[in-house]
Order: sequence, then C-alpha cells, then structure tokens
Amino acid sequence: MVTIDYLIFDWGNTVMRDLMLPGAMKDWPAVEAIPGVEKALGELKPGYKLVIATSAEHSNTADMIQSLDRVNLTRYFDFFFSAKELGFRKPDPRFFVSILEQLGISADRVVSIGDKYLNDVEAAKKAGLGAILFNEDGTIGEYPCADAIIEKMNELKAAIVSISTL
Repeated sequence: MVTIDYLIFDWGNTVMRDLMLPGAMKDWPAVEAIPGVEKALGELKPGYKLVIATSAEHSNTADMIQSLDRVNLTRYFDFFFSAKELGFRKPDPRFFVSILEQLGISADRVVSIGDKYLNDVEAAKKAGLGAILFNEDGTIGEYPCADAIIEKMNELKAAIVSISTL
C-alpha cells in the first residue's frame, strides 16, 4: 500500500481551460475552470497537499495565481510552481524532480494529474511519481504509463484511492 500525500495538478486543461488566446491567461478577457474541478479540489483538500504546476510559455507563477483567483480556485492549492521559475519545462522529468526537491518530499508519495500523456504522465513516471491522465475528450490511445485514466473530475478521488491500494 502506498501513502499519497501530495497531488501535483497541471494547470492548463486540467484545472483551467486553455482557450488558446494570445498572451498570459491572467490578461484574457474571460477564463474558465474545468467542469467539476472545484468540487474535486474541495473533496481532496482535507486529505492531501495540493500543488499546481505549469510549463505555460506566457505565464509565471504569479500570473498563474492571478488566473486562478479569477475563478476562485487559488484557495485550494498549497504550493504553486511554473517552468519559468523552476528552469525546466515538461516533458523534462527535472521539472517534477525540482518540485520534489523544493518541497522536500519523495516521489513515491506524489501523484501527478494532467491532460498531456507525454508531459504529465510519462515525465512524472520518469521522475518516480504516480500519474493520472485526465483524458477529458476520451481520446482512444495507448497509455501504458498511466496509473489511472479519468474523463471527468468527479472520478479523480476514486482514481487516487485506487493508486493508494496498489
């Protein structure tokens, strides 16, 4: 049995919808949370440290926090990281290793949740983390590194529990 203490969420298209507009999300005329993510975060918050991390090209950590503020999600997260400050971008596993080092935690107690198989699942697994693929559109494919695959945020807690019992 594995004890999961930390969950690292990808930002774009996992917590907030990437509307593919130019520039930093904080400056977009409108922003959207992923359906069901607020409820999922609320359910997870009491039992886990929640981390959000991004490789977004146009946003640093402060920009990400400003965007999360716009949809009232900042309060759920304990830690915030961006590639601009980390010095590594996904799919480089050092992106995740750097987060682990800064938090002083071991990889076997952490699960990554994200929508991009290469960036959020394969890279996380190479860094020693567990990984859940958020496959919102149900894309058919081979995802051998994923510990779990979900299509809706209301499936997340059960997926984490299933990984904990491996």
